[in-house]
Amino acid sequence: MPEVSRNGVRIYFEDVGVGPPVVLGHSLLCSGEMWGPQVPVLAESFRVVNVDQRGHGRSGRLTEPFDVYDMVKDVVAVLDELAIDHAVWAGLSIGGMVAMRAAITIPDRVSGLILVDTHAGAETNYKKFKYRAMGTGAKILGTRPFLPAIVPLMFGRSTRRLKPDLVDDWRKKFASVHLPSLNLTVDALAGRDTVIDKIGELRMPTLVIVGEEDASLPVACSREIADAIPDASLVVIPGAGHLSSLEQPEAVTAAMMEFLDEVYAG
Repeated sequence: MPEVSRNGVRIYFEDVGVGPPVVLGHSLLCSGEMWGPQVPVLAESFRVVNVDQRGHGRSGRLTEPFDVYDMVKDVVAVLDELAIDHAVWAGLSIGGMVAMRAAITIPDRVSGLILVDTHAGAETNYKKFKYRAMGTGAKILGTRPFLPAIVPLMFGRSTRRLKPDLVDDWRKKFASVHLPSLNLTVDALAGRDTVIDKIGELRMPTLVIVGEEDASLPVACSREIADAIPDASLVVIPGAGHLSSLEQPEAVTAAMMEFLDEVYAG
């Protein structure tokens, strides 16, 4: 099983395709499987490194606190293992937060950015309170009682209406995430710093993608990123919520492919 160990934490990854490298980072509650619709298409032209973030998917479970910058170092450890000097970093939600911080702290390792349904700011006090309340409740009751509140944050109204099988499949996956690892990841998410004042200094090609129906990180969050990063492009995906790569995979894949072709043709 392809994995690296960093400070005692196992990080699982998949490495498919041949060509210029693209590294993928997923959302909270998900795994690299979230990019399932995109990987086969991307791998026809690019080397795709699909990472399960610590505490998620097939990566190791967690027992110690960490921060978002630790997640940057996890991805770097994977790239080092594969002898990849630099790549386009693509990330959805917390994966995008990791990618932005990589671009800021180690810009020589980042050829470009694809930022999907993500946010450059710090967490709001309201969300911090909500995370703490849900975390406390989940320790007692598990995650299942909270799924009716979580699902609308992850999937847009169109997907919930038109693709119930997809929603039901991922609802089960959300419920299976290791709870202590999830709580530690939520703590890292809630404690993140703002980078909105730093991303304006980035000079690598950047594509920002957001689902039009994203209730978790609405379009305004992505528009703020696109406005801040010089020459960044913004693509709004109709009929998609927070997990736009799953909800409208063809549109997301097409936007990614067009961007990657431009980056690596230059």
